[in-house]
Amino acid sequence: MLRPGYSYYNAEDSYNMSNTPIFLQGRGRGQGRGMVQGRERGQVPGHMPSWSHGPARPAQKAGQRGKENQSSVKLAEKRFEAVSAEHQEAVRRLISANEDYESSSEEDEDEDMQNNTDILNSMLETFSGNAGGDPLSDLGRTHDFLLNSFKSTSNVCLICIESIKKNEAIWSCEGCYCLFHIQCIQKWVKDGVYQQTALSEENFPKRDLPWFCPKCRYEYKQSQCPSKYLCFCGKEEDPKFDPWLVPHSCGQTCGRPLKPDCGHECLLLCHPGPCPPCPKTIKVTCYCGKQSPQIKRCGTREWSCGQHCAKPLHCGHHKCKVPCHKGECPSCPEVSSQSCQCGGQKSVRPCASPKWQCTRVCGKNLSCGVHICEVVCHPSGLQHDCPRAGERMCPCGKTKVSLPCTEDVPTCGDTCGKMLECEQHECTQRCHAGPCGMCRQMSLKTCRCSLRKKEVPCCKEYLCETKCTKIKDCGKHPCKRKCCDGNCPPCEQQCNKALGCRNHKCSSRCHTGPCYPCPLVVDIRCFCNSTSITVPCGRERVTKPPRCSVPCKIPPDCHHPFRQRHRCHFGMCPPCRQICDKALPGCSHACPFMCHSAVLTKIQEKVQRAGPWEPKPKAKLETIEHPCAPCTVPISVTCLGKHETTHVECSKVGPYSCKRLCGRQLLCGNHICQRECHEVLAVEDKQMAGQNCAKCEEPCTKPRPTDCSHECLQPCHPDDCQPCHQMIRMRCHCKLVLQHIECHQWSSANEKERQKLKACVSRCPKYLSCGHQCMSLCHPGDCPDVGKCNEKSKIRCKCKRKKKDVLCSEVQAGKAALDCDETCKLQWEKQKKIEEDARKCQEEEEKKKHQEELEEYERKMKGRKRKPRKQKSVEETVPAWKKYGKIVIPAVLTVVLGLFVYYLLAI
Repeated sequence: MLRPGYSYYNAEDSYNMSNTPIFLQGRGRGQGRGMVQGRERGQVPGHMPSWSHGPARPAQKAGQRGKENQSSVKLAEKRFEAVSAEHQEAVRRLISANEDYESSSEEDEDEDMQNNTDILNSMLETFSGNAGGDPLSDLGRTHDFLLNSFKSTSNVCLICIESIKKNEAIWSCEGCYCLFHIQCIQKWVKDGVYQQTALSEENFPKRDLPWFCPKCRYEYKQSQCPSKYLCFCGKEEDPKFDPWLVPHSCGQTCGRPLKPDCGHECLLLCHPGPCPPCPKTIKVTCYCGKQSPQIKRCGTREWSCGQHCAKPLHCGHHKCKVPCHKGECPSCPEVSSQSCQCGGQKSVRPCASPKWQCTRVCGKNLSCGVHICEVVCHPSGLQHDCPRAGERMCPCGKTKVSLPCTEDVPTCGDTCGKMLECEQHECTQRCHAGPCGMCRQMSLKTCRCSLRKKEVPCCKEYLCETKCTKIKDCGKHPCKRKCCDGNCPPCEQQCNKALGCRNHKCSSRCHTGPCYPCPLVVDIRCFCNSTSITVPCGRERVTKPPRCSVPCKIPPDCHHPFRQRHRCHFGMCPPCRQICDKALPGCSHACPFMCHSAVLTKIQEKVQRAGPWEPKPKAKLETIEHPCAPCTVPISVTCLGKHETTHVECSKVGPYSCKRLCGRQLLCGNHICQRECHEVLAVEDKQMAGQNCAKCEEPCTKPRPTDCSHECLQPCHPDDCQPCHQMIRMRCHCKLVLQHIECHQWSSANEKERQKLKACVSRCPKYLSCGHQCMSLCHPGDCPDVGKCNEKSKIRCKCKRKKKDVLCSEVQAGKAALDCDETCKLQWEKQKKIEEDARKCQEEEEKKKHQEELEEYERKMKGRKRKPRKQKSVEETVPAWKKYGKIVIPAVLTVVLGLFVYYLLAI
């Protein structure tokens, strides 16, 4: 059944393939590439393939082909939308026709419940025929087992976590009466016993290992492994399913002995779970036996008359005041004054504990007359014999001595000879008081695992460092205990395997075989938590929530105080069908339409598709509050200008204009208001314009002052024009600053004032012929004479060594001069001499270089030289200036230039 608010359609049914373009008739990603209505791949009507035989049709132009493709796409989209609209309309009709429809599964459940009630009543005929009363109240736990046997969701096999069907073979536990598939319980027994036998066969051969119920751990012998499918009472093998009987039942009387054993048998038909209490009637007395016997059911034979028991209590002074009860009477609750054991003190104590001791020491003389009794509070009949009287033995027990009780028995001097704790050696010390020490003799001992031997003191146990390699009883973890004797301790680790429910892990100690099923149960509730069912843990994923008949308690999401009555459910509530009845804004009327405060709206995203073959984007369902529709009640309204009166809808009532001209006389006295019909304020005359009427916007036509080229900015007015405040832009005298001057100031000023308005306050940027900037402020005309320049200027002597600051005006007049002194002349001569020496050295170097190049050239031209004959070498002395001139002269020149520069900078 379709849910309200949803629409479904089949895209394949919505297409009419005969009318669909060729490129849309393919399948899969390559639409239009497969065989379409008997054509070959790629063949289009009206166009022959390139590989076909026969004459080909003339090809169409590209523009015409594109237009045809576009028209075919639009035609396909229109048809697709039309078919989709038809499907949507059919879905709406189906939803409106099935609003109150109930599923057939719910009707089947109601029929099954009635059928199960009839079967249960037929089973109780034998049980209720023996005694009166309500049979359901006497069944106890059996009633719950009977009801669950009819529900497929209540009977779940905890081993495979699957529902137990009514026609499947099962086995029932004797302890918890839980049902299991017989194949599952057989596999459970086989897996558990096989692994235990494989691990313990070495230490416990041929042992009858027990197995346990997966739920309650009830112990069974190996011989009790189920091998046959029996009914609940065990009388019939492989019982057939009968719809008029309890599932897995034979239909005969149970006949099992009742518990507690009363000698009667169960009278119910073969049933699951424990047998109910015995319904037979017998005559029995109450617990105390004071009342006469009454007729009671055998299952509830024990009863209390409610009177005081009045039996003597153990104290012998009081009687039991508890109402008639079962078993022995409780301890006496009374208190009384009681003496201690020695009779020296008395205290008020509970009557149930008469024996008590005080803290006083006895202090009486013993039989010897020397010592006194040191026992705390003992009965008065106890004899006071001295424990040191008579013959006494020495510490080693070999010599008897008769001494007064005031003397201690001395040692005999013989060897002690007592057996030490090791039970192998005797004490070698002389007779001594107190316990013997530890055995210090060395002996060859075998370790606990019997793998190593070593001589150690007899008092110590020898344990080797060898770790046990055996596997513990869990079959997974090694023992690893040092010097293990073979009896490995049980594994203490936690199993932590995932249980069949897939929600929890096994919390038992590490074990063999499969883990026990999860003992937890889960309550599956309806949406409002009023109805619930209990299922084993793990079944909550596949079990449907119970059907609830309680009205839905979800508060309405619209403005109404309550929803229309419907049952508890999951998901969204049906839309509200009540009248909106909201007070419309701005009027006293109410909304007459259906509730629209929470409307489930289908929102479709607008995404441009490449073609109709691409799927449309999925629509989203959102709850949206739609506003109330405007009120449509007609009301009489007059326009703003009082020109006409008409009827307007209530939602549109308000000040409105009739679109006519206002027509009132303006203040200028020359024009009328050109605005549309509007409300006129602060006026009594119907002819004159009000404050909110349009002002005259005609330009002023009065003559302007001399030298003013601007128009009057005011609208039409009866008074004189105001002074012109327009700004005139002009450059200052120095052409650097753009001045803004009001028009009325410029037009009313004389020539001198205009020069003053045009001048800026900056320094004149022009430069004089001497190179300095003009010292005057912004001024018209040429700058002042150069002879008046007061800027400082530097002058130097001819050799540029000396310098001096003087006024620029003196320099221009030729009055400032600076002559060289003697120092300048000497410096000039030194510099000239140094330059001459450097020039001569450079000429000599060039000559030498040319001579070497000439000799090299002549050598290459003459060819290979013969070995010259030995001649006497004549040593030629070279002058020192020629030998070291290349090094000394550049160094001297560098030093002189450095000193000259330093001197110039210092001046």
